[in-house]
Amino acid sequence: MKRNTTLVRNLDALFYLEVFIVCTVASVLIIRLFLHLSGYPQIGNGTLHIAHMLWGGLLMLISIIMLFSFIGKRIELWAAILGGIGFGTFIDEVGKFVTSDNDYFFEPSISIMYIIFVLIILSIHMIRTGWSFTRKEYLVNALKGLEEVALADLDQDEKDRVIKYLDKSDPENPLAKSVRDLVSSSKLVPMSEPGWYTKVKISFRDFYAKIVSYKYFRSAIVIFFVGQLLLTLTYIIVFTFFIGLGWDSILDIKILDRIAEKTINLSFIDKAQIFSSLLSGVFVFLGVYFLRKSRLVSYQMFERSVLVSILLTYVFIFYKEQFAALAGLAVNILILIALRLMIQGELSKPTSA
Repeated sequence: MKRNTTLVRNLDALFYLEVFIVCTVASVLIIRLFLHLSGYPQIGNGTLHIAHMLWGGLLMLISIIMLFSFIGKRIELWAAILGGIGFGTFIDEVGKFVTSDNDYFFEPSISIMYIIFVLIILSIHMIRTGWSFTRKEYLVNALKGLEEVALADLDQDEKDRVIKYLDKSDPENPLAKSVRDLVSSSKLVPMSEPGWYTKVKISFRDFYAKIVSYKYFRSAIVIFFVGQLLLTLTYIIVFTFFIGLGWDSILDIKILDRIAEKTINLSFIDKAQIFSSLLSGVFVFLGVYFLRKSRLVSYQMFERSVLVSILLTYVFIFYKEQFAALAGLAVNILILIALRLMIQGELSKPTSA
């Protein structure tokens, strides 16, 4: 084998990685729901128990064999789907393998899964945007388009993508000119109907692009974050320090002593959740402060507030509340998407001379 330490990134991988993550999360939710509704049945007998982790491993094995054995985008898509389902089925039983008594219902297991998902997403983002793509990477990715040419399955979108990659590769490379000539002269197949996943993404993108352009949407975002900051402070003060004390204790003149005592006895999870919530609140305050000076900076502060909530606060919320935290997480993800569209809108505005 020739030794080559250069790692070439796949520019089309983001779509497949998105599908992988979606299938992973969906499989965990579906499995947990099915087991709850069916009374947690077992496959096996009094001696044997075939854990569904094994089925997850089998699906991941199938996806790997598919990627090694076949060529083409359809295989990559199916490998992403089966691999995602398999990984979700596998990681769902993480509680059994971090506890001495094989406790599937181990409370922190949801947080462990959430942390793993977040790390996967961050790794994908780092690989994708951590450093600029080289001319060689653009050329190698353009060469992948020749697979579709050989299969007589090249459509207009794929042709445009190959040409775009060639434009960013080394124009002096004779291979780039040969590929361009071959792709340009290839017969195109009619555009296929987008799949349901692509349709959903396009619908969400169009929906957000529409509502973000509304006159009062930006004001609504600010009101939302200010309200969220107030609710966070209320949560910290009331639910952390007052719940469980009783009205007699709350109205007692020694209430401060009791609050101080309860503060000292807070668990690590409570302290971490308070700290992350306060950090998120700081970015909200900065967003409100910069709103009159620079909407771009303000939106970036709001975005950081949401990222702190998603990447830090919800780790501890899932630890305490399990799947009940999904609704709040979904809202934060939707707000993050809206903020990024607004930031893109501000960045695309022409700068004044």
